[in-house]
Amino acid sequence: MTPKRFSTVLRQLREAQGMTQADLAKKAKVDQGYISTLEAGQKKNPGINVLKRLARALGVPVGELLE
Repeated sequence: MTPKRFSTVLRQLREAQGMTQADLAKKAKVDQGYISTLEAGQKKNPGINVLKRLARALGVPVGELLE
Protein backbone atom coordinates (compact mmCIF):
# COMPACT_ATOMS: atom_id res chain seq x y z
CA MET A 1 0.00 0.00 0.00
CA THR A 2 1.31 3.41 -0.88
CA PRO A 3 1.62 6.06 1.85
CA LYS A 4 -0.86 8.22 -0.11
CA ARG A 5 -3.50 5.45 -0.16
CA PHE A 6 -2.95 4.73 3.54
CA SER A 7 -3.32 8.44 4.31
CA THR A 8 -6.68 8.56 2.54
CA VAL A 9 -8.02 5.49 4.34
CA LEU A 10 -6.81 6.73 7.72
CA ARG A 11 -8.37 10.17 7.25
CA GLN A 12 -11.70 8.73 6.05
CA LEU A 13 -11.94 6.32 8.99
CA ARG A 14 -11.00 9.03 11.48
CA GLU A 15 -13.53 11.51 10.08
CA ALA A 16 -16.24 8.83 9.96
CA GLN A 17 -15.73 8.42 13.72
CA GLY A 18 -16.01 12.19 14.21
CA MET A 19 -12.48 12.35 15.60
CA THR A 20 -9.88 15.05 15.24
CA GLN A 21 -6.26 14.14 14.67
CA ALA A 22 -5.63 14.99 18.31
CA ASP A 23 -8.44 12.66 19.43
CA LEU A 24 -7.03 9.78 17.40
CA ALA A 25 -3.49 10.47 18.59
CA LYS A 26 -4.58 10.39 22.22
CA LYS A 27 -6.57 7.17 21.83
CA ALA A 28 -3.77 5.46 19.86
CA LYS A 29 -1.06 6.82 22.18
CA VAL A 30 0.95 8.47 19.41
CA ASP A 31 1.91 12.07 18.75
CA GLN A 32 -0.61 14.25 16.90
CA GLY A 33 2.17 15.35 14.55
CA TYR A 34 2.68 11.71 13.60
CA ILE A 35 -1.00 11.37 12.65
CA SER A 36 -0.66 14.56 10.61
CA THR A 37 2.35 13.27 8.67
CA LEU A 38 0.62 9.92 8.05
CA GLU A 39 -2.49 11.66 6.72
CA ALA A 40 -0.38 13.95 4.54
CA GLY A 41 1.27 10.90 2.98
CA GLN A 42 4.67 12.19 4.09
CA LYS A 43 5.49 9.17 6.22
CA LYS A 44 5.85 5.53 5.23
CA ASN A 45 3.21 3.19 6.53
CA PRO A 46 3.52 2.62 10.28
CA GLY A 47 4.77 -0.58 11.85
CA ILE A 48 2.43 -3.32 13.00
CA ASN A 49 2.32 -2.12 16.63
CA VAL A 50 1.19 1.36 15.60
CA LEU A 51 -1.25 -0.10 13.06
CA LYS A 52 -2.82 -2.17 15.85
CA ARG A 53 -3.16 0.87 18.11
CA LEU A 54 -4.67 2.97 15.31
CA ALA A 55 -7.13 0.21 14.40
CA ARG A 56 -8.13 -0.24 18.05
CA ALA A 57 -8.61 3.50 18.48
CA LEU A 58 -10.78 3.62 15.35
CA GLY A 59 -12.71 0.47 16.25
CA VAL A 60 -11.81 -1.34 13.02
CA PRO A 61 -9.80 -4.44 12.13
CA VAL A 62 -6.18 -3.80 11.10
CA GLY A 63 -7.01 -5.06 7.62
CA GLU A 64 -9.44 -2.20 7.11
CA LEU A 65 -6.59 0.28 7.47
CA LEU A 66 -4.74 -1.55 4.72
CA GLU A 67 -7.53 -1.72 2.14
